[in-house]
Amino acid sequence: MIYRCCDDRRRGVLEQQSVFNGIDFLEVVDNPSDPDSIRQRTLLAHFIHPLKPGQLVLQNVRIDGGERIRTIVIVEVSEAVSSSPAGDPRVLVVRVQEPGDFSTYTLRLVDKNNPDEPPQNFDQVLSSIDFSFKVGCDSGFDCRQQLACPPEGTKPVDISYLAKDYASFRQLMLDRMAAILPQWQETSAADLGIMLVELLAYLGDYLSYQQDAVATEAYLSTARKRTSVRRHVRLVGYPMHDGRNARAWMHFALRSDVPTLTIPVGAGTQLFTKVSQPALVMALQSSAYQQAIAEKPQIFELLEPAVLFREHNQISFYTWGALECCLPEGATTADLRGKLPNLTAGMVLVFREVKGPKTGVPGDADPSHAWAVRLTNVTAMNDPIGGSFAATSPLRPDVDVTRIEWAPADALPFPLCISSLTETSVFLDDVSVAYGNIALADQGLTIADEQLDEVLSPNPALTLVTTVAGDNCPGASDSCGATAPQPVASSYRPSLRQSPITFAESYDATQPASAAVENRALGELLPSIKLVPAVDINDAWTCRRDLLKSHAENKDFVVETEDDGTATLRFGDNVLGMAPVPGTIFEATYRIGNGQAGNIGADSIAHIASNNSALTTGLSDPVITAVSNPLPARGGLDPESLDRVRQSAPYAFRTQKRAVTEQDYGDIAQRCDSTIQRANATFRWTGSWRTAFIAADRKGGKLVDDTFRNALTACMEQYRMAGQDVDVEDPALVSLQLEMSICVKSDYFASDVERSLLLVLSNRMLPDGTLGAFHPDNFTFGQSVYLSPIIELVQQTEGVESVKVTKFQRQGNDSTLGLASGKLDFARLEIARLDNNPNFPEHGSLVLNMLGGR
Repeated sequence: MIYRCCDDRRRGVLEQQSVFNGIDFLEVVDNPSDPDSIRQRTLLAHFIHPLKPGQLVLQNVRIDGGERIRTIVIVEVSEAVSSSPAGDPRVLVVRVQEPGDFSTYTLRLVDKNNPDEPPQNFDQVLSSIDFSFKVGCDSGFDCRQQLACPPEGTKPVDISYLAKDYASFRQLMLDRMAAILPQWQETSAADLGIMLVELLAYLGDYLSYQQDAVATEAYLSTARKRTSVRRHVRLVGYPMHDGRNARAWMHFALRSDVPTLTIPVGAGTQLFTKVSQPALVMALQSSAYQQAIAEKPQIFELLEPAVLFREHNQISFYTWGALECCLPEGATTADLRGKLPNLTAGMVLVFREVKGPKTGVPGDADPSHAWAVRLTNVTAMNDPIGGSFAATSPLRPDVDVTRIEWAPADALPFPLCISSLTETSVFLDDVSVAYGNIALADQGLTIADEQLDEVLSPNPALTLVTTVAGDNCPGASDSCGATAPQPVASSYRPSLRQSPITFAESYDATQPASAAVENRALGELLPSIKLVPAVDINDAWTCRRDLLKSHAENKDFVVETEDDGTATLRFGDNVLGMAPVPGTIFEATYRIGNGQAGNIGADSIAHIASNNSALTTGLSDPVITAVSNPLPARGGLDPESLDRVRQSAPYAFRTQKRAVTEQDYGDIAQRCDSTIQRANATFRWTGSWRTAFIAADRKGGKLVDDTFRNALTACMEQYRMAGQDVDVEDPALVSLQLEMSICVKSDYFASDVERSLLLVLSNRMLPDGTLGAFHPDNFTFGQSVYLSPIIELVQQTEGVESVKVTKFQRQGNDSTLGLASGKLDFARLEIARLDNNPNFPEHGSLVLNMLGGR
């Protein structure tokens, strides 16, 4: 179960009826006086109701889990004998071949014929229980787990330090003002705040211009036109980009009497941001639509068909009777209330907090608690006692449940509250809900069949210089071999009438990946344009980034944009690309809308316009009752600034693409895989040739498995020197042993201080987002471990009076050198670690001797 909640309400319901049974609690028999051969080998499972004779046998019980010991063999399952001390018809005795390790295991009751379902008449939820074989071991803490959602860390101020012109300075200041003074709302250009912002933006733009002024188009450092800069940097292989459009997940709500509806892909349906026009649905080219477009909203169009079902308008989560629930960070599965036969894998749902967990007021909901997931599995389930939670009466009708799963790439990045108790102890359900009827749309308005200027014939007044056959030929006569004048073709550079043209990635709706829309690489983005001659619409020309690889017979063209958004088409010259035939009139179908302007906030889209009669029939009572974007639009990127290009392009061709030295192999390995924190290479002679052994330190302490080895070896293949092999090996991890004596202040509990210290000195990420002292990302190859920062962290922990380090050494190597010098040094390929995991004591140990306190 992925819900981080638990209470006794479900047990109470089971106790009041006699049809279903379930596990109440479990005991691990661990008597210190018994010999080791029988300790921790007997489990006593206590049930809510007495068991029937022979109701549970060996095939009905399974034990899962474990880290070091993963397979627990059950040798006997029997009912408790009445003559024994544990004699009780509600107790099931489970004996195992050997005890498990320190990790958590799960005892699960399963049906003999269906291992994924509980036995007949056993509760779906209380048919499994987590336990530990080591529950009887000494511990300084309460065994009760803390299930509260961890607090979210503070977010750093998002300020772009690449602002270089008036528009970017102005937007930067407005964004900052909106963050620190949300009550201030700019209204018009005459507003005092807007005036000051624009004045400062003008000054910033003026100073930036003074720095970059004095320009000509002949050199990269002084060129001012975007087209000139693009051609300069292309010579050194730098792919200058012209921005990217934004994408957003759209939610549609169907009228209650309409079971289903499909909105096709295409320019026939447009979605746009809020305007003064109150109509939700409009017909294209209607007066209401023309009035709305005159306000210049941000327009989006669907990338995939929107298949809508009325039961998917809004879906409630199912908590199996729990009052205070939340989906934890990293969750990849959840349960929804109701039977949803039309919900299938591949669909996208949006989870969103719609009420304040503390007040129940919609205005108090956290707008950042919204997330889109693409389903990978949908399972229909049933809770036979689910209806009993609505009253205290006997068993009520069952409840249909739909379990959904999604990919780890869409795992929740934050805890999502589902139900809660307010500050006045009022129960709130549906704090967060799931929205179906989701379809992906991207920014851009389609301009169809725009006719460009006619291709002109060569101008006879413009001719090439006449060439002659020899130097001794006075004058120009035919006998001297002078060639006939060749008219020069007119330059054909038609411009598109509307701007800015949309730059977008291709999207294949038949092969969707995760629901993330903001992690799109720029790559080789092309403008969204189709170009055909008016006389033959099947003779399509192809848009390219440049014509350097085009041949004389290739019908290719290039779109070149300027900083003001103007887009000009450039064609070939019958050498690099075919030149258009004089007299040709092209028709262009393209999209406009690009950049960060498309990164609109959530719920900004509120209107739909279409020429689809299924949508526009009966506009007084449209079939679509609501349209919105539950999540902000993301991915929009402004064109790359000329200043950035000037800074980056001169170094693009200097990127080393071969590995010669050991340092080269390490640097290129980091370039091949973003999960590598650092890589060190070592040359060794392997008998027949020299091999570069690459030791990789992966972020988060990830293992160097076979998948990673193969991928890194394949990537290094294009960089390695001829005659050298590449092999990937594990880093040399050196375990540490650290012991401290902690003096606790008199008004603090020693166990509370110890708990805090174990968290601060752990190898995990802390609830506030910071890293523990011995997190794998804090250490890399050859890095010394100093004692003073560790003491500082301990001393800063609340409740610590003083600290004394009694042991600081490599594990298993008794030495006082580290304690005396205050540091431990490591070799070039060694990495320090201290996991303090009782299941893997050889991975480092931490001992805290707590003194004093309450």
